Amino acid sequence: MSILVIGTVAFDSVKTPFGEADNVLGGSATYFATSASFFTKVQLVAPIGKDFPDEHVEFLKTRGIDTAGLIRSEGKTFRWKGEYGYELNEAHTLETHLNVLETFKPVVPEAWKETDVLFLANIDPDLQRDVIQQVKRPKLIALDTMNFWISSKVDSLKKTLKLVDIMIINDGEARQLAGESNLVKAARAIMSYGPKTLIIKRGEYGA
Repeated sequence: MSILVIGTVAFDSVKTPFGEADNVLGGSATYFATSASFFTKVQLVAPIGKDFPDEHVEFLKTRGIDTAGLIRSEGKTFRWKGEYGYELNEAHTLETHLNVLETFKPVVPEAWKETDVLFLANIDPDLQRDVIQQVKRPKLIALDTMNFWISSKVDSLKKTLKLVDIMIINDGEARQLAGESNLVKAARAIMSYGPKTLIIKRGEYGA
């Protein structure tokens, strides 16, 4: 089995009550691809900027991740800055700099179009739909998103949800997307948008 991952490879700056880190390797596609690499073959498509160090690419390769789909472009790599309080279940976004992600047009290599599983990590929902159209119907399509896209492109996101099998978001994003404070009601509303399965992450409490 193979998994094709499309999303962000990024620099994250994170502050918590227990410490902080600046410009560390992050991005939804990075975390998912690294985790999945413990279990199966992973193919990664994502944009990176001229500032993205080779050592990070080498790290991905050491996990057996096929990085042929990493596209290095002029400009800077996607950056996210956030803060956590003692309630570590919820991140507070302070800055989002799309940079090369703003002009990213994902192209799935021909050899990867028959993937078994497609994971649409956090990118513009318009691009997520474009990727779905490029591949031959996988056995499973899963999707991730974030508050940035829920705020700026909610209608597009709802269109994309009609095409996926699984949606994975955290509880804050679920409430934001559904416009509902009660998590059970929020889940029911999101399920009505199209996904067959919904996973709501609740940090230390599981999912």
